[in-house]
Amino acid sequence: MKIAPNTVVKMHYAVLDNDDNSIDNTFDDEPLEFIVGTGYLISGLEDALMSKQAGDKFSVSVEPQNGYGERHDNLMQAVPKSMFEEMEVEVGMQFRATTDEGEQTVIVIGIEGDDVIVDGNHPLAGITLNFDVEILEVREATSEELEHGHVHSEGGCGHHH
Repeated sequence: MKIAPNTVVKMHYAVLDNDDNSIDNTFDDEPLEFIVGTGYLISGLEDALMSKQAGDKFSVSVEPQNGYGERHDNLMQAVPKSMFEEMEVEVGMQFRATTDEGEQTVIVIGIEGDDVIVDGNHPLAGITLNFDVEILEVREATSEELEHGHVHSEGGCGHHH
């Protein structure tokens, strides 16, 4: 069976940036399993999966516009430490923030005096992602999986809807 919208794909992948830094890898762990067309994957990777089938192995580079987007300098800003209410703020912490665009995650990227520098860009924004993929299984999603929007393992999905 070929990969198409509303199929369930089980796959392994490794992803590196252009400097060969490992970003993620499932080959030594559980494979990723998802329904194609639900927005679970970045568009560049999902597009590359189309028409592949179990047993296929391939590599694909995904440019930022088809991955996590370009970096936007206007999503970085300094906010007063006082906004963090006596919390000990450290570089790398993530917070949910209300912005003009709605709720978004920001990451603390620096502390300068009484200011905390936060970045609202996705950590992988602006990065070309290089994937090595192995397709393990492809099957039709069940009507219940499509209704719930996620893959169910044997015995159901483990929660009530």
